[in-house]
Amino acid sequence: MTRPVTADHAAGPPPPALRPVVARVAALNLGYFGIEIAVALAIGSVALIADSLDFLEDAAINLLIFAGLGWSARNRARLGTAMAGILLLPALAGAWAAYGKISDFVAPAALPLTLAGLGALAVNLTCALMLARHRTGSGSLTQAAYLSARNDAFANLAIIAAGLVTALYPSPWPDLVVAAGIAILNADSAADILKAAAAERRAAR
Repeated sequence: MTRPVTADHAAGPPPPALRPVVARVAALNLGYFGIEIAVALAIGSVALIADSLDFLEDAAINLLIFAGLGWSARNRARLGTAMAGILLLPALAGAWAAYGKISDFVAPAALPLTLAGLGALAVNLTCALMLARHRTGSGSLTQAAYLSARNDAFANLAIIAAGLVTALYPSPWPDLVVAAGIAILNADSAADILKAAAAERRAAR
């Protein structure tokens, strides 16, 4: 868990350079969502379904940040609270996909799972590096974007590991375990963003 954003950071105005960064991050996330969801549906991977929805969620979060950068600290705090809820949506979707997997308890193809994880890792590391220098510049908004990219990078490493394990020991369990881990990461980040939004509300009074 990263440290919460302080009130001083929350109160500061957003840096002008952040707007084009979040636009590029949104485009990267939206593009890879299309790739990963296609692979996920083709091989029946619950982890890839959850991760692809993370990409769609990250694209939405960064587009919301793009729109909200000029808002007041109070309104940015409200938007940050809303984005904490958005972070939970992939967890719910992943749980539903895992429930469906029980009726079709077959291991996903290991090679596409691993390659999709590697591609996702490259995209998320790129996004995390782009956002890292701005993660304390606009309170809960940039905190949300940075945490999403960071968490997805950790999830991608787990997906790659699941693919390698599945190649050695064909089983649906590695895929399901990683999907559960993605859900836990998103819940943890949602709590961090709520703390950052609360700091912004206090600073705006």
